[in-house]
Amino acid sequence: MKRIELTYPHLFLIISVIVVTTSCSRLHKVTDLVTNPSAREKYQREFEENDRAFAAWQKEFDKAVLDSITVSLPYSEFGNFSPVTYPVYSYEMTLDQGERLQVEVEKDSLQQLVFLDLFKKENDSVYEHIKSADFSETGISEEITVSGVYKVLVQPEIGATTPFRIQISKEPVYSFPVVSKGNSAVQSYWGAVRDGGRRSHEGIDIFAPRGTPVIAVTPGRVSSTGNKGLGGKQVWLRDSKRGNSLYYAHLDSIIATSGMRVKVGDTLGLVGNSGNARTTPPHLHFGIYKGYRGAQNPLPYVYQIKKVEKLPFSKDSNSTFIISSATANLRKGPSTKAVIGRQAKAQDTLQLLGKTSDWYHTRLEDQNYFIHESLASPL
Repeated sequence: MKRIELTYPHLFLIISVIVVTTSCSRLHKVTDLVTNPSAREKYQREFEENDRAFAAWQKEFDKAVLDSITVSLPYSEFGNFSPVTYPVYSYEMTLDQGERLQVEVEKDSLQQLVFLDLFKKENDSVYEHIKSADFSETGISEEITVSGVYKVLVQPEIGATTPFRIQISKEPVYSFPVVSKGNSAVQSYWGAVRDGGRRSHEGIDIFAPRGTPVIAVTPGRVSSTGNKGLGGKQVWLRDSKRGNSLYYAHLDSIIATSGMRVKVGDTLGLVGNSGNARTTPPHLHFGIYKGYRGAQNPLPYVYQIKKVEKLPFSKDSNSTFIISSATANLRKGPSTKAVIGRQAKAQDTLQLLGKTSDWYHTRLEDQNYFIHESLASPL
C-alpha cells in the first residue's frame, strides 16, 4: 500500500475546501428559505464551474414546451433514459375542472434525478407554467380548477441511464354521491334539454332504487334542507374549500339537518322522486353551484376513472429502432386516429424514447411522435 504524507500546507488546503463547501451549503439553505428556488435552479448549481452542459439540457426543455404528443388518460409508458441525448418527454391532455391530475415517474435507480413540470395551454405558442415537482421528487398532483389543455414535461438529469416507467392519470376530487353506484347509473347529463327547450339540465341524474343512501362526497356543512320547488326534498352541502354548493334533489327522505358538519360518506338522505320527478323512476339529481359562476358540470367531479396500467420496467436498452415497412406514419399520439405529423421510409433509424402498449415513442428533429410497433423494429 502506498503511503501518502500530508504536509501542513496540504492540510490547510483540505480544511479550507471543507469549510468553504460547508459554508456554501449552509448559505444556500439560508438563501433558499427566502428565494424558494425551483428544482432546476438547484440542479444548475452542480454546473457552476462549467454550465455548457446545463445550458444544452435546458435548451432541449425550452424547445419541448412548444411541442408535444396528445395522450388520453390513464397513460403509461416505459423505456430507458438515454445518456446520448437530452431526452424530454412532453405530453398534452385535456382536463376538466373537478379532476385531479396525477403524474408519477418510477425509476430503477433511486440515485438519478428526474424533473417534472406542468403547463396550461393558452394558445398554440403560449403556455402558462403551473407547477414543478420539488427537487428529488418524482411526482406531481394537481387539482384542476380551470378546464383546458394541459402539458406535462418529464426530463431526466444529464447522463441518466436508468429504466423508467411514466404514469399519468386523473381522478375526481369528489367521491360518488350514491352508495353502491357508479358511472353507468348516470343516465341524464349536464345541458340536456328540459321543458321543450325552455331550460337546460343543470346537473346529472343518478338512477338507483328508492331508499338508496345518498352521501356527502366531501367534508362540509349542510347549509339547508327542505321540501320545495322543482327539487322536492333536497339537501344543500357547502364545500368551503372550493367555494362550491352541492345540491341533492328529489330525495325520498332527508336525514341530514341544517348546520350539520359532515365527512365523506355520511348519509344525507335517501333516493326518491319528489318534486317535479314524480313521473320518473327514483333518482338523485346532483348539481354543483359556484358563486357568481353559477351552475357547473358536476360529472368530472364524480366520474370514476380506471386506474393506470402499470407496465413493466424495460429489459431492452436499445435507444434506436429502424423502419421495417416501405413507409410509416409518425403520429402525434398513440392511436391510428391521431394526427399524422410526418412520414418515415424503409431503413430510416429513429431515436427510441419509450413504449406504450403497441406504440413506440420517438423524437425526430425536435418533434415527438408515435409509430406503431408493426412498422419498426428496435436495433
